[in-house]
Amino acid sequence: MSHWYRRRIAVGAAVAAVAVVAAGIGIGTADAGTQAAAAGWAPPPANAPFDYQIGAPYTPPAGVTVVSRDHDAAPAAGLYNICYVNAFQAQTDAASWWKTNHPDLLLHDARGNLVIDKDWNEILLDYSTAAKRSGLTAVVGAWIDQCASKGFKGLEPDNLDSYTRSKGLLTESQAVAYAQSLATYAHGKGLAIGQKNDAELGTANARQVGFDFAVAEECADYSECQDYTATYGNHVIVIEYKQSGFTKACNSYGSTLSIVLRDVDVTAPGSGSYVFKTC
Repeated sequence: MSHWYRRRIAVGAAVAAVAVVAAGIGIGTADAGTQAAAAGWAPPPANAPFDYQIGAPYTPPAGVTVVSRDHDAAPAAGLYNICYVNAFQAQTDAASWWKTNHPDLLLHDARGNLVIDKDWNEILLDYSTAAKRSGLTAVVGAWIDQCASKGFKGLEPDNLDSYTRSKGLLTESQAVAYAQSLATYAHGKGLAIGQKNDAELGTANARQVGFDFAVAEECADYSECQDYTATYGNHVIVIEYKQSGFTKACNSYGSTLSIVLRDVDVTAPGSGSYVFKTC
């Protein structure tokens, strides 16, 4: 399944790690990174030059040491690679596969209609019960296996905030429980796991999940970066899609966080719309 740029849509308000992490070993602190590494995984290095390549993989620009790519892609040799998976919604081009193989894991409303994220034409996945969360973890777990076998070091599960688009059928606590299951699985495969967007999640929920770092789209543009640094310290990757947001991020966090400016379609060099800057 191919993945593309997944910009955070600001609509409305807008997942068990191993026991020691779930208990809260100090997310965002140097001590947490040390303990996580001892357990078999480690978050991306803080304030490292980063490139966001979920749209198309290409040779990373000079100096880049951390890159995020789709789970279908090969990791970039010699770098810290983060593996992107759409864990909370069905990719548009995978809708038929989900309907055929796992129709019970797709979210339906009271009338039996599928619930769609209209901004991306993606069906929401149904993680409302423990049984459904277990089923989804098995599906996404196969992708996580792929990430680990290829040599990725981190995991970026997208659409954590899908509950805000569920017409009230899903809750934040259900999303946390599902993410917690994914974190346990990822850690079991030696992968760190990152919180993707959902600035309002809060530190307590992030600790419950066992997140190790954050990937935040347009947090400077929306004045949300402090919500992530409050939980993860410098282990926050910032992706901005407008020069104004990028400038704001660099001015405030350029010496402490990984910050990149990318074009909205996260294209490869030569596309005509390709943009890449770091600070």
